[in-house]
Amino acid sequence: MSTFTIFLALIVIVAFLLIVVIMVQNPKGGGLSSSFGGGGTQQLGGVKKTTDFLDKSTWTLATLLLVLILASNLTINRGGQNGDSKALDEDAATTAPAPLPNPTTTDDAATATPDADATGE
Repeated sequence: MSTFTIFLALIVIVAFLLIVVIMVQNPKGGGLSSSFGGGGTQQLGGVKKTTDFLDKSTWTLATLLLVLILASNLTINRGGQNGDSKALDEDAATTAPAPLPNPTTTDDAATATPDADATGE
């Protein structure tokens, strides 16, 4: 199993956990916080602590997801390339491309002088 595959699996797991944590929250004060006792002040862990935990979990998982995505870019197999830009290649910068030939066809030669045939002289 390659390193990129491990990063990909971790990204999927963290993304799923982030979705779950966000879905549990309720912006109007409900969600998981209100399910622990129905709105009383003494609840399992307290409303404020549950909300703080969910808020910190969201930010932690989002940061972890961003770091995993950026780190996985370093492990992508580039197919044997060294990763350098071809624009920085000195050999390509010093050689000019060959000029393209300008082909002329018989149709171009016939349409090049339409005035001589059109005057009737």
